[in-house]
Amino acid sequence: MSDTHHGATHAATHAAHHAAHHAPHHGSPHGSPHPAPGPEEEDGPRRPWTVLAVALAAQILVVLDISVVNTALPTIGRSLDIDGGNLQWLVTAYVMMSGGGLLLGGRLSDLLSRRGVFLTGLTLFTAASIVSGFAGSTQELIAARAVQGLSAALLTPSALSLITTTYAGAQRRTALALWGVVGSLGVAAGVLLGGAVTTWTSWQFIFWINGPVGVVALLVGTRTIAKEPVARPRLADLDLPGATAVIGGLVALTYALGATATHGWWSAHTVVAMAVSAVLLVAFLTVERSAAKPLFPPHVWKLKALVSGTAVMLGITGLLVGAVFLISIFVQTVLGYTALQTGVAFLPFALAITAGTVAARHLLGHVAPRVVAAVGLVVTGTAAVLLSVAGAGAEYAVDLLPGLVIMGVGVGMVFVPVSVTSMAGIPSSHAGVASGFLMTGHEVGAALGVAVLSAVASTAGSLATVEGAADAFRRGFTCAAVIAAVVAAYALWRMPAQRVTGAIGHMHH
Repeated sequence: MSDTHHGATHAATHAAHHAAHHAPHHGSPHGSPHPAPGPEEEDGPRRPWTVLAVALAAQILVVLDISVVNTALPTIGRSLDIDGGNLQWLVTAYVMMSGGGLLLGGRLSDLLSRRGVFLTGLTLFTAASIVSGFAGSTQELIAARAVQGLSAALLTPSALSLITTTYAGAQRRTALALWGVVGSLGVAAGVLLGGAVTTWTSWQFIFWINGPVGVVALLVGTRTIAKEPVARPRLADLDLPGATAVIGGLVALTYALGATATHGWWSAHTVVAMAVSAVLLVAFLTVERSAAKPLFPPHVWKLKALVSGTAVMLGITGLLVGAVFLISIFVQTVLGYTALQTGVAFLPFALAITAGTVAARHLLGHVAPRVVAAVGLVVTGTAAVLLSVAGAGAEYAVDLLPGLVIMGVGVGMVFVPVSVTSMAGIPSSHAGVASGFLMTGHEVGAALGVAVLSAVASTAGSLATVEGAADAFRRGFTCAAVIAAVVAAYALWRMPAQRVTGAIGHMHH
């Protein structure tokens, strides 16, 4: 489920922002940061729901494909003879490429035909899924997962912009709410589906199942998504040097962290990869300052609420995804659960995340967003401490369930204030870039969370043996508790102090 959450928050966050940008604002006494909508913003001509159905089908594929893999990890590991230290690459390759590619994906769907970008992403994703199922070695599977990740980076922004440009008024609000629901339900559905498919058929089917869904969505999409006239962009408009530098830098960083399990923290291998990553990321920032059409406009760094929100988003997503990665391995290796039992074991966690988001929405009416986020992070850290006590003789109900439920509530509490404040006060002309920035923080957090926590955990023992996995689990969660405390302090220090009023997106000034 690891990154399902990625999908869930992905979707919920996006829905929150876009609802903030597109819901009509009825003059806020505090001066809304958004202009009042024009008449076409209200209710334009009603459009058929087919475009929404195709966009949601694509998003379901993207969301499920991460969560589904997590429950199948030990099974795939045994089948392809992957050692414990390399299992994380099956999750990381996907999230890293989708995270690195999101800014470019968003830029492409702004410049080129949204329809073209969407259908290309869908074709690539479907093909890569089928290839994943046929993979005969670790390298083949990781490469196919990376291609899936890149195509997800094309799919998500183009699907969302198809929804926001096709529908208006009440229809658009309904569509964005459904987009959010699909992501949240994907959390539970993905883990369960992954467990059921792996248990009843074979792990290959968790990838092959995407084939028929993708083909049907493609056929319907080709017929129903309207072609739009677009000017041919010049290559310079795409900022390919910037895109190459950011993807390369993030991949090198994740690789360096992932390689510590096999090569050690101070090996030449790790140090060189870290250095390459630093050089590429500095190059990216330099390119962005001088590019005529930067992938990432430098003035975005001046938006304090967005930058602090993205940093907290990176931290909480990393904790969430890293925790789920460790728990799903622990439950199967130490407790001996089947993939299906693991899926069921995560259900209380998914429900607790939902409860946390409901609690946070209520609290935001009374206290500042930074307080809600910091409290959520402290709750998450407390859960990590509880989980770090579980050993080789652990029992699910006593040793894991309380920590899982508490962590779910904490995580849910953090996502809402981050989504709400990050996008407040950003003009709709920059909504795409800003939500791209926030979602990049989200995806990069997901990839780094798995890489960091599994690297730290692996210093205590191998994830493939019972004793090793138990020791690794304890060390991984001790590290998670420390990270949660640091991010909580940062949230209190940097996130906005103003209360949020009325509709999402209005803030006291």
